[in-house]
Amino acid sequence: MNIEAKQQQVEATMRLAPVIPVVIIEDSRHAVPMARALVAGGIPAIEVTLRTPAALDAIRAIAAEVEGAVIGVGTVLTANDLQAAEKAGARFAVSPGMSPRLLAAADDSALPLLPGIATASEAMALLERGYRHLKFFPAVPAGGAKLLGAWASPLPQIRFCPTGGISLATAKDFLSLPNVLCVGGSWLTPGDKLKAGDWAGIEQLAREAAALHG
Repeated sequence: MNIEAKQQQVEATMRLAPVIPVVIIEDSRHAVPMARALVAGGIPAIEVTLRTPAALDAIRAIAAEVEGAVIGVGTVLTANDLQAAEKAGARFAVSPGMSPRLLAAADDSALPLLPGIATASEAMALLERGYRHLKFFPAVPAGGAKLLGAWASPLPQIRFCPTGGISLATAKDFLSLPNVLCVGGSWLTPGDKLKAGDWAGIEQLAREAAALHG
C-alpha cells in the first residue's frame, strides 16, 4: 500500500470522532469493557499506548472482540513496535515524533502511521515524504492552539491531531482551527475509572467528547 492510500486511511480514522482517546492500560482484562464503553459513547478510534506490558494483549483483545472499535497503537518508537502492533491487529499507529528508521519501517508496513511533530520544519520534512496528516505533540507545552493556528496559512495541506495536555474544557480551542480534524486526549480513560471498572463513567466521558463537534 502506498503512502497516499495509507494517508487516506489515517484521515478516515481522524474524522470518526472529535477525540481519539490515548489509553494507558495496566491490566489487559480492562481492555474489552473499556473499548465497548468508548464505542457506546460514540468514540470508535482508540489509541492504546505501548507504555505498559499489557498493551499488546489489550490491542489483540479489542481487535478480536469489540465490534465498531478502530484500534490503534500509540508510543510507537521502533520498527519492532510497528511490526508487533500490526501482528496484534492494530489498524493505525501513532508516534510521538519521527526518526529515519521508523519512517523507513512505516514505508514497508501496511499499518498507516500518524507521526508526531512539534515544529514547522518537522512538518515540512514529513510533507516531503507524503505525510499530510500529523500529530502535534506535546500540543500544549509546544505552543498550543495559537501555534497550530499560525501554521494553517503557510502549511495549508496538513491536518493535525494535537495531543498532550488537552482536556474537555480546552479541546474546542483546537477543534475550532481549520487545520485540526481531531484531538488526542487521556481524560476519557482515567486510571481510577479503569481500576474501578467504572465503564458507565467512561461511556459518559466518551459521550461528552463525541459531542464536542456538535
